[in-house]
Amino acid sequence: MTTYGYARTSTVEQVAGLADQISKLKGAGCTDQTIYQEQISSVKMEQRVEFAKLLSVLKAGDVLVFSSLSRAARSMVHMVEIEAKVARAGATIRILDLAIDTATPSGRLTFNLFASIAQFERENMLERQKVGIAAAKQRGAYTGRAPTAQAKGARVQALVAKGLTKQEIADACAIGIASVYRILKANT
Repeated sequence: MTTYGYARTSTVEQVAGLADQISKLKGAGCTDQTIYQEQISSVKMEQRVEFAKLLSVLKAGDVLVFSSLSRAARSMVHMVEIEAKVARAGATIRILDLAIDTATPSGRLTFNLFASIAQFERENMLERQKVGIAAAKQRGAYTGRAPTAQAKGARVQALVAKGLTKQEIADACAIGIASVYRILKANT
């Protein structure tokens, strides 16, 4: 049986938060060799390379420890998927700040209740964000994010002139092929 830990922050600036998580994970029996960490948003779950590595090494009897539920996922659907993957490996989950351990029936019940609450809180936050953006738009203080692909229009045009295919251009510019078509259409 191995106790693995996962620490995650959304941004590089949250170094103190990462250190705090690692300290808590060590207190729960994890070691430097069994703690996986990364700095990436939970919204981009499919890009969490270290988390994927961690899930792939779990075996029967192992324990996956998070300092808090929000470090694993913010979507109840995704959290339930994670718990199902961990359970298929024969491992369990412990969430330190909620004192949840899915090794027990009451722990699994509590886990599912808190996952639902986390989803509820996330949806409320997004709703408050929408209201804030709408108010900022009314004041003329919100312009939205700058279009990233359109900023690469000159480079797209230069690569077209060199005879590259649209897919090669998309790859070279790190944009989607649909963006290449939009840029070309806007410049014709």
